[in-house]
Amino acid sequence: MMRLLGSLTMLHLIMWLFWLPRLGSSQLTEISTGAARALDALLQDYAYRAFDSPRIRTGVIYDGNVPSNLTGIKVSGLRLRSGSLRNRGFAMYKEFDIPVGVVEQPFVERLVLVYQNLGNFSSTYYNLSGYMYLAPVLGLLAYDASNLAATNLPELDINASGQPISIRFSDVKPLPIGSSPKCVSIDLQGSLNFSNVLSDNTCTTFQQGHFSIVTESIAPAPSPPTESPTIHHNGKKNKSKVWIIVGSIVGGLLLMFLLGLLIVCASKYKQKKKMQQMERATEVGESLQMTKVGSTKAPAATVTRTQPTLETEYRP
Repeated sequence: MMRLLGSLTMLHLIMWLFWLPRLGSSQLTEISTGAARALDALLQDYAYRAFDSPRIRTGVIYDGNVPSNLTGIKVSGLRLRSGSLRNRGFAMYKEFDIPVGVVEQPFVERLVLVYQNLGNFSSTYYNLSGYMYLAPVLGLLAYDASNLAATNLPELDINASGQPISIRFSDVKPLPIGSSPKCVSIDLQGSLNFSNVLSDNTCTTFQQGHFSIVTESIAPAPSPPTESPTIHHNGKKNKSKVWIIVGSIVGGLLLMFLLGLLIVCASKYKQKKKMQQMERATEVGESLQMTKVGSTKAPAATVTRTQPTLETEYRP
Protein backbone atom coordinates (compact mmCIF):
# COMPACT_ATOMS: atom_id res chain seq x y z
CA MET A 1 0.00 0.00 0.00
CA MET A 2 2.75 2.48 0.97
CA ARG A 3 4.67 1.66 -2.22
CA LEU A 4 1.56 2.49 -4.26
CA LEU A 5 1.14 5.80 -2.42
CA GLY A 6 4.80 6.65 -3.09
CA SER A 7 4.37 5.99 -6.80
CA LEU A 8 1.25 8.17 -6.95
CA THR A 9 3.09 10.97 -5.14
CA MET A 10 6.02 10.90 -7.59
CA LEU A 11 3.59 10.92 -10.54
CA HIS A 12 1.84 13.96 -9.08
CA LEU A 13 5.14 15.82 -8.67
CA ILE A 14 6.31 15.00 -12.20
CA MET A 15 3.05 16.28 -13.69
CA TRP A 16 3.39 19.57 -11.84
CA LEU A 17 7.06 20.00 -12.78
CA PHE A 18 6.24 19.57 -16.48
CA TRP A 19 3.45 22.13 -16.20
CA LEU A 20 5.50 24.66 -14.20
CA PRO A 21 6.85 27.43 -16.47
CA ARG A 22 10.61 27.76 -16.61
CA LEU A 23 11.61 30.48 -14.17
CA GLY A 24 14.11 32.94 -15.60
CA SER A 25 13.10 32.37 -19.20
CA SER A 26 11.54 35.33 -20.94
CA GLN A 27 7.88 35.00 -21.78
CA LEU A 28 7.44 38.65 -22.63
CA THR A 29 5.18 39.04 -25.67
CA GLU A 30 3.95 42.61 -25.35
CA ILE A 31 4.41 45.77 -23.30
CA SER A 32 2.31 48.77 -22.32
CA THR A 33 2.89 51.66 -24.70
CA GLY A 34 0.78 54.44 -23.18
CA ALA A 35 3.65 56.87 -22.53
CA ALA A 36 5.44 55.78 -25.70
CA ARG A 37 2.41 56.57 -27.87
CA ALA A 38 2.20 60.02 -26.29
CA LEU A 39 5.88 60.50 -27.15
CA ASP A 40 5.19 59.47 -30.78
CA ALA A 41 2.57 62.20 -31.08
CA LEU A 42 4.94 64.76 -29.57
CA LEU A 43 7.83 63.81 -31.86
CA GLN A 44 5.53 63.96 -34.91
CA ASP A 45 4.84 67.57 -34.01
CA TYR A 46 8.54 68.45 -33.67
CA ALA A 47 9.41 66.60 -36.89
CA TYR A 48 6.77 68.60 -38.80
CA ARG A 49 8.12 71.84 -37.28
CA ALA A 50 11.41 71.10 -39.07
CA PHE A 51 9.57 71.75 -42.36
CA ASP A 52 9.11 75.41 -41.36
CA SER A 53 10.75 76.76 -44.47
CA PRO A 54 9.53 78.85 -47.42
CA ARG A 55 10.33 76.01 -49.76
CA ILE A 56 10.10 72.38 -48.66
CA ARG A 57 11.99 69.97 -50.87
CA THR A 58 10.77 66.42 -51.39
CA GLY A 59 13.31 63.70 -50.65
CA VAL A 60 15.39 65.87 -48.26
CA ILE A 61 15.94 64.94 -44.60
CA TYR A 62 15.01 67.71 -42.13
CA ASP A 63 16.29 67.35 -38.55
CA GLY A 64 14.00 68.63 -35.81
CA ASN A 65 14.67 70.02 -32.34
CA VAL A 66 13.19 68.58 -29.16
CA PRO A 67 12.57 70.36 -25.82
CA SER A 68 15.23 70.39 -23.12
CA ASN A 69 13.49 67.72 -21.03
CA LEU A 70 13.97 65.28 -23.95
CA THR A 71 17.63 66.09 -24.60
CA GLY A 72 19.26 63.00 -26.09
CA ILE A 73 16.33 62.15 -28.38
CA LYS A 74 16.76 62.83 -32.09
CA VAL A 75 13.92 63.35 -34.56
CA SER A 76 13.83 63.94 -38.32
CA GLY A 77 11.28 64.21 -41.09
CA LEU A 78 11.42 63.06 -44.72
CA ARG A 79 8.65 64.01 -47.16
CA LEU A 80 8.18 61.72 -50.16
CA ARG A 81 5.68 61.08 -52.91
CA SER A 82 3.91 57.77 -52.49
CA GLY A 83 4.74 56.70 -56.03
CA SER A 84 8.41 57.58 -55.57
CA LEU A 85 8.59 55.59 -52.33
CA ARG A 86 6.97 52.58 -53.97
CA ASN A 87 9.04 52.66 -57.20
CA ARG A 88 12.42 53.91 -55.93
CA GLY A 89 12.58 53.41 -52.19
CA PHE A 90 15.01 55.57 -50.24
CA ALA A 91 18.59 54.52 -49.52
CA MET A 92 19.93 55.25 -46.04
CA TYR A 93 17.41 57.41 -44.26
CA LYS A 94 19.65 57.64 -41.19
CA GLU A 95 20.02 53.94 -40.15
CA PHE A 96 17.07 52.80 -42.30
CA ASP A 97 17.51 51.49 -45.85
CA ILE A 98 14.07 51.52 -47.48
CA PRO A 99 13.79 49.20 -50.52
CA VAL A 100 11.54 49.35 -53.56
CA GLY A 101 7.98 48.15 -53.01
CA VAL A 102 7.00 49.92 -49.77
CA VAL A 103 3.31 50.89 -49.87
CA GLU A 104 1.05 52.69 -47.40
CA GLN A 105 -2.56 52.22 -46.31
CA PRO A 106 -4.67 54.24 -46.71
CA PHE A 107 -3.23 55.75 -49.88
CA VAL A 108 -2.05 59.37 -49.75
CA GLU A 109 -0.37 61.45 -52.43
CA ARG A 110 2.51 62.50 -50.16
CA LEU A 111 3.67 61.15 -46.85
CA VAL A 112 6.24 62.00 -44.18
CA LEU A 113 8.50 59.36 -42.66
CA VAL A 114 9.36 60.42 -39.11
CA TYR A 115 12.66 59.09 -37.75
CA GLN A 116 13.21 58.67 -34.01
CA ASN A 117 16.34 57.92 -31.99
CA LEU A 118 15.39 57.64 -28.33
CA GLY A 119 18.98 57.49 -27.08
CA ASN A 120 19.19 57.31 -23.29
CA PHE A 121 15.37 57.37 -23.06
CA SER A 122 15.09 53.94 -24.73
CA SER A 123 14.55 51.90 -21.56
CA THR A 124 12.36 54.66 -20.09
CA TYR A 125 9.70 54.39 -22.78
CA TYR A 126 10.32 50.75 -23.81
CA ASN A 127 11.27 48.89 -20.64
CA LEU A 128 11.87 45.22 -21.53
CA SER A 129 12.07 43.23 -18.32
CA GLY A 130 14.92 40.73 -18.42
CA TYR A 131 16.68 42.40 -21.35
CA MET A 132 19.46 44.96 -21.71
CA TYR A 133 19.68 47.37 -24.64
CA LEU A 134 22.86 47.19 -26.71
CA ALA A 135 21.66 49.93 -29.07
CA PRO A 136 19.22 52.84 -28.76
CA VAL A 137 15.62 52.35 -29.81
CA LEU A 138 15.05 53.63 -33.35
CA GLY A 139 11.62 54.46 -34.71
CA LEU A 140 10.21 54.81 -38.22
CA LEU A 141 6.59 56.02 -38.50
CA ALA A 142 4.62 57.27 -41.52
CA TYR A 143 2.10 60.16 -41.58
CA ASP A 144 0.02 62.02 -44.14
CA ALA A 145 1.91 65.04 -45.53
CA SER A 146 -1.08 66.98 -46.87
CA ASN A 147 -0.96 69.39 -43.89
CA LEU A 148 2.50 70.00 -42.42
CA ALA A 149 1.02 72.10 -39.60
CA ALA A 150 -1.17 69.25 -38.31
CA THR A 151 -0.61 67.60 -34.92
CA ASN A 152 -1.79 64.34 -33.35
CA LEU A 153 -1.98 62.70 -36.75
CA PRO A 154 -2.77 58.97 -36.96
CA GLU A 155 0.00 56.82 -38.41
CA LEU A 156 -0.28 55.34 -41.86
CA ASP A 157 0.19 51.61 -42.18
CA ILE A 158 3.29 51.00 -44.33
CA ASN A 159 4.50 47.57 -45.43
CA ALA A 160 7.40 46.32 -47.53
CA SER A 161 5.93 44.09 -50.23
CA GLY A 162 9.27 42.84 -51.59
CA GLN A 163 12.59 43.10 -49.79
CA PRO A 164 12.45 44.03 -46.07
CA ILE A 165 13.52 47.37 -44.66
CA SER A 166 17.06 47.13 -43.26
CA ILE A 167 18.18 48.84 -40.04
CA ARG A 168 21.93 49.10 -39.61
CA PHE A 169 22.72 50.14 -36.03
CA SER A 170 25.82 52.30 -35.76
CA ASP A 171 25.92 52.81 -31.98
CA VAL A 172 26.09 49.32 -30.44
CA LYS A 173 27.55 48.49 -27.02
CA PRO A 174 30.01 45.57 -26.61
CA LEU A 175 28.29 42.24 -26.11
CA PRO A 176 28.62 40.79 -22.56
CA ILE A 177 30.58 37.54 -22.34
CA GLY A 178 28.38 34.47 -22.71
CA SER A 179 25.38 36.31 -24.12
CA SER A 180 23.94 36.58 -27.63
CA PRO A 181 22.34 39.62 -29.30
CA LYS A 182 18.77 39.70 -30.58
CA CYS A 183 16.87 42.09 -32.79
CA VAL A 184 13.64 43.30 -31.21
CA SER A 185 10.82 45.08 -33.01
CA ILE A 186 7.89 46.70 -31.19
CA ASP A 187 4.77 47.55 -33.15
CA LEU A 188 2.34 50.33 -32.30
CA GLN A 189 0.22 48.00 -30.14
CA GLY A 190 3.21 46.95 -28.02
CA SER A 191 3.64 43.45 -29.49
CA LEU A 192 7.24 42.20 -29.50
CA ASN A 193 9.07 40.18 -32.10
CA PHE A 194 12.59 38.82 -31.59
CA SER A 195 14.87 37.74 -34.45
CA ASN A 196 18.54 37.10 -35.14
CA VAL A 197 21.00 39.92 -35.74
CA LEU A 198 22.50 39.88 -39.24
CA SER A 199 26.04 40.89 -40.12
CA ASP A 200 27.18 44.46 -39.40
CA ASN A 201 24.62 44.80 -36.56
CA THR A 202 21.72 44.80 -39.02
CA CYS A 203 18.07 43.99 -38.34
CA THR A 204 15.17 43.80 -40.79
CA THR A 205 11.46 44.57 -40.72
CA PHE A 206 8.51 44.60 -43.12
CA GLN A 207 6.53 47.28 -41.26
CA GLN A 208 6.93 50.46 -39.25
CA GLY A 209 7.54 50.56 -35.50
CA HIS A 210 10.43 50.77 -33.05
CA PHE A 211 13.57 48.63 -33.23
CA SER A 212 16.73 47.87 -31.28
CA ILE A 213 19.34 45.22 -30.42
CA VAL A 214 19.05 43.61 -26.98
CA THR A 215 20.48 40.75 -24.96
CA GLU A 216 19.11 38.87 -21.97
CA SER A 217 20.30 40.34 -18.68
CA ILE A 218 20.70 38.76 -15.26
CA ALA A 219 20.33 42.03 -13.38
CA PRO A 220 16.80 43.50 -13.15
CA ALA A 221 15.90 46.24 -15.58
CA PRO A 222 15.98 49.82 -14.23
CA SER A 223 12.72 51.18 -12.89
CA PRO A 224 11.15 53.80 -15.16
CA PRO A 225 9.59 57.08 -13.96
CA THR A 226 6.02 56.97 -12.69
CA GLU A 227 4.63 58.51 -15.86
CA SER A 228 6.29 55.91 -18.08
CA PRO A 229 4.81 52.51 -18.84
CA THR A 230 6.07 49.63 -16.75
CA ILE A 231 5.72 45.89 -16.98
CA HIS A 232 6.26 45.01 -13.29
CA HIS A 233 2.68 43.75 -13.19
CA ASN A 234 3.82 40.77 -15.27
CA GLY A 235 6.49 39.98 -12.65
CA LYS A 236 3.91 40.10 -9.87
CA LYS A 237 1.61 37.82 -11.86
CA ASN A 238 4.46 35.32 -12.37
CA LYS A 239 5.25 35.32 -8.63
CA SER A 240 1.58 34.80 -7.84
CA LYS A 241 1.43 31.86 -10.27
CA VAL A 242 4.50 30.28 -8.63
CA TRP A 243 2.95 30.51 -5.15
CA ILE A 244 -0.30 29.03 -6.45
CA ILE A 245 1.60 26.10 -7.98
CA VAL A 246 3.67 25.50 -4.81
CA GLY A 247 0.49 25.61 -2.71
CA SER A 248 -1.20 23.14 -5.04
CA ILE A 249 1.75 20.72 -4.79
CA VAL A 250 1.82 20.91 -0.98
CA GLY A 251 -1.95 20.52 -0.83
CA GLY A 252 -1.81 17.50 -3.14
CA LEU A 253 0.86 15.81 -1.03
CA LEU A 254 -1.11 16.47 2.17
CA LEU A 255 -4.26 15.07 0.58
CA MET A 256 -2.46 11.89 -0.50
CA PHE A 257 -0.96 11.48 2.99
CA LEU A 258 -4.40 11.78 4.60
CA LEU A 259 -5.79 9.29 2.07
CA GLY A 260 -3.08 6.78 2.93
CA LEU A 261 -3.67 7.28 6.67
CA LEU A 262 -7.40 6.69 6.15
CA ILE A 263 -6.72 3.44 4.28
CA VAL A 264 -4.42 2.16 7.07
CA CYS A 265 -6.97 3.05 9.77
CA ALA A 266 -9.76 1.32 7.83
CA SER A 267 -7.67 -1.83 7.48
CA LYS A 268 -6.91 -1.95 11.22
CA TYR A 269 -10.57 -1.33 12.08
CA LYS A 270 -11.68 -4.16 9.79
CA GLN A 271 -9.18 -6.57 11.39
CA LYS A 272 -10.29 -5.56 14.90
CA LYS A 273 -13.94 -6.02 13.96
CA LYS A 274 -13.23 -9.54 12.69
CA MET A 275 -11.52 -10.49 15.94
CA GLN A 276 -14.49 -9.18 17.95
CA GLN A 277 -16.88 -11.31 15.89
CA MET A 278 -14.76 -14.39 16.52
CA GLU A 279 -14.73 -13.70 20.27
CA ARG A 280 -18.53 -13.28 20.36
CA ALA A 281 -18.91 -16.58 18.46
CA THR A 282 -16.88 -18.38 21.10
CA GLU A 283 -18.98 -16.90 23.90
CA VAL A 284 -22.31 -17.99 22.31
CA GLY A 285 -21.23 -21.51 21.29
CA GLU A 286 -19.55 -24.29 23.20
CA SER A 287 -16.93 -23.18 25.62
CA LEU A 288 -13.57 -23.95 24.22
CA GLN A 289 -10.29 -24.11 25.95
CA MET A 290 -8.03 -21.13 25.08
CA THR A 291 -4.46 -21.75 24.13
CA LYS A 292 -1.65 -19.27 23.46
CA VAL A 293 -0.17 -19.18 19.99
CA GLY A 294 2.70 -16.75 19.92
CA SER A 295 1.40 -13.48 21.40
CA THR A 296 -2.25 -14.25 20.46
CA LYS A 297 -4.80 -16.37 22.34
CA ALA A 298 -6.95 -18.67 20.20
CA PRO A 299 -9.70 -21.20 21.09
CA ALA A 300 -8.72 -24.88 21.00
CA ALA A 301 -10.93 -27.98 21.39
CA THR A 302 -10.08 -30.60 24.00
CA VAL A 303 -8.82 -33.87 22.63
CA THR A 304 -11.27 -36.72 23.33
CA ARG A 305 -10.79 -40.25 22.12
CA THR A 306 -13.83 -42.41 21.31
CA GLN A 307 -14.05 -45.34 23.76
CA PRO A 308 -13.75 -48.71 22.02
CA THR A 309 -16.83 -50.95 22.14
CA LEU A 310 -16.85 -54.75 21.65
CA GLU A 311 -19.24 -56.11 19.11
CA THR A 312 -20.48 -58.80 21.56
CA GLU A 313 -21.95 -56.16 23.80
CA TYR A 314 -24.72 -55.51 21.28
CA ARG A 315 -25.76 -59.14 20.88
CA PRO A 316 -29.16 -60.10 22.29
